[in-house]
Amino acid sequence: MEMMLLSFVGPAIQPEWGLSANQESMISTVAFAGMLVGAYSWGLVSDTYGRKKGFLGSAILTTSAGLLSAIVPNYTLLLILRFVVGIGIGCGHVYSSWFLEFVPTPNRGAWMIVFSTFWTVGTITEASLAWWIMPTYGWRWLLGVSAIPSIMALLFYSLVPESPRYLTTQGRLAEVRHIIENGAAANQKELPAGLLVSDHIKIMTYDNEPSESTALLSNGKTSSSQRSSSSVLMLLSPKLIRTTLLLWFLYFANTFAYYGIILLTSQLSAPQSECDTPSLRSENIKDPSLYTNVFITSLAELPGLALAAYILDRVGRKISMEIMLVSGFVLLLPIITHQNEMITTGALFGSRMFISASFIIVCIYAPEVYPTNLRTTGVGIATAIGRVGGMVCPLIAVGMGSGCHQTVPVILFEATILLAALSVVILPVETKGKKLPDTLDLPVQVQ
Repeated sequence: MEMMLLSFVGPAIQPEWGLSANQESMISTVAFAGMLVGAYSWGLVSDTYGRKKGFLGSAILTTSAGLLSAIVPNYTLLLILRFVVGIGIGCGHVYSSWFLEFVPTPNRGAWMIVFSTFWTVGTITEASLAWWIMPTYGWRWLLGVSAIPSIMALLFYSLVPESPRYLTTQGRLAEVRHIIENGAAANQKELPAGLLVSDHIKIMTYDNEPSESTALLSNGKTSSSQRSSSSVLMLLSPKLIRTTLLLWFLYFANTFAYYGIILLTSQLSAPQSECDTPSLRSENIKDPSLYTNVFITSLAELPGLALAAYILDRVGRKISMEIMLVSGFVLLLPIITHQNEMITTGALFGSRMFISASFIIVCIYAPEVYPTNLRTTGVGIATAIGRVGGMVCPLIAVGMGSGCHQTVPVILFEATILLAALSVVILPVETKGKKLPDTLDLPVQVQ
């Protein structure tokens, strides 16, 4: 919801405060800049201190800055607060990794799609709220109401269990047992026979006394003080470097294309938006076609998710991503040149359906391919790099699209989608049906 509202707030503020196209696009760009910072930071926090600590910090920042945005008196303060909101919602990938660490292997893909559907629920909800609130009450009320989910995250924080996988890597077995016993009781199941085993491994030192090693062990785990500094090196280790670099580009490409399509929808929806002027754009905010088209294209994500849920555990992550990217590429082609409203809406609907599904699949694939002790850091860095695409796309979609230069941004989005499809082909790992790795197997280094 906090991201989707950018499609409506920018065009509303632009005539009210007399902003240029570049100033309008900066409202989206600073939010992505904040998400870049947040994605990396929350990843480190969550791998070091736990998933719940990441949730709490994110909810506090997003709630406070989101509510303050609704009463902001000027453009500069709005940019600062939207940057802070961006830092808060940069924690989104931690929620995905946390949920993934609870889901059994056989139908993991389908359950992750179900989880990801709530992103789409948020976009549809935001489009509906904007349709209802913006023409009558204005953008400030939209910003205030859109902060309600963050408030709810704070209210329900105490009910959220920590990830047992994470706790096991930290040796906190009593907490793990408490969580899984509660889960078994809630589901009326018996726990399987066996013992919980910590990743804290005792080794023999040279004087033959057992000691917990702080050196890099075969499970790839480091002490808390070493984790932050070694995470990037481990992500770029020989076993992971190819996957890591390709994921960085895929996150960039999917973010760039997905948010580009969303912003193009608001730029190309209203009939007057052909080479429009600021005076006309102030009337566009009250034009129902803007909200109708954004709402319709938001609904596009639902069939894309349904298709992804159906094929993900059947054909695998890589083939699913290829299907979505190639389909999105083909469906976006018609609007390289100006089309009538029906064709434009249809093309944006179809391309968003498949690109959103591709984006969600890569967000499922990434935490599956990284081990637990690197998962949120690895996905966080990839997400941060993806946010660079989010920072760039408003400058292209808003700056060029609003100035009657529709062809250039669409060609750039198409080229990016095509390169993303080629990148998927050379990904070295298929995660379908494989158990989540908890550690990265590296050579033992005993000090």
